[in-house]
Amino acid sequence: MTPVVELDDVTALDVRRAVDALAGCRIAVLTGAGVSTDSGIPDYRGKGAPTRTPMTWQTFRESEAARRRYWVGSHLGWRAFSAAAPNRGHAALAALEEHGLASGVVTQNVDGLHLQAGSRRVIELHGTMRRVGCTACGQVFDRRDLAARIEADNPWITVPDAVELGPDGDVLPASSDRFVVPDCSVCGGMLRPDIVFFGEYVPALRFGEAEQLVAASGALLVAGSSLAVNSGVRLVERARRRRLPVVIVNRGETRADRRASVKIDAGTSEVLQALSDGLLAR
Repeated sequence: MTPVVELDDVTALDVRRAVDALAGCRIAVLTGAGVSTDSGIPDYRGKGAPTRTPMTWQTFRESEAARRRYWVGSHLGWRAFSAAAPNRGHAALAALEEHGLASGVVTQNVDGLHLQAGSRRVIELHGTMRRVGCTACGQVFDRRDLAARIEADNPWITVPDAVELGPDGDVLPASSDRFVVPDCSVCGGMLRPDIVFFGEYVPALRFGEAEQLVAASGALLVAGSSLAVNSGVRLVERARRRRLPVVIVNRGETRADRRASVKIDAGTSEVLQALSDGLLAR
């Protein structure tokens, strides 16, 4: 049974305003890392987030040492990352889609938790940690199979009970000198996770699909994103130009607060559940 949501008076009032703004609309949803923090996956930019220097595609591509460091850290984090479970915010969005109120989710996250929660139309703007691809021949591998290969090639590696997990499922390894980097089992080429690295652009076709989702909807709900990444801001701007209601749920400021019909400065899990409950009751 879903627990009753308890909100402070200000947040409860904002939720009622948001329900009024979204009621009667098919809602496109845009989510960021803040939606997954209650599942144990940290936010790069949220309050209290550790300072991190994410791997760029250029560094990964050009440095063998960097790839070794990336893969050992990514593997250690993968075990914790892949064990994360959807929270009630994910479940609330899946419920809105199930009842025909949400047209789909565009997510900046690579954790796959929206799909696990039951959302069916999910556009993963920044890719997914579930797959790994060869940069030479294009062969795609399931991350679980690659993890088994990594552990077979590196029998010394152990996953600690607690790791400082990053939003992209990596950790900062103490050492990577002994690590055997996995290569493509088909052609021996360089492997890379199926994600958009820092320094890369979201693929045009994928962003076009996200734009189409917004264009076919009557409102936009942004949850757990500071909109620091341009792709998110561009989707908000598409909605604003069409004069769609825009509701933003995020702890702290975002780059689009002034464009929002309603801004709710609160945690996403409880607010998304309250929004879903309110909209489904209409």
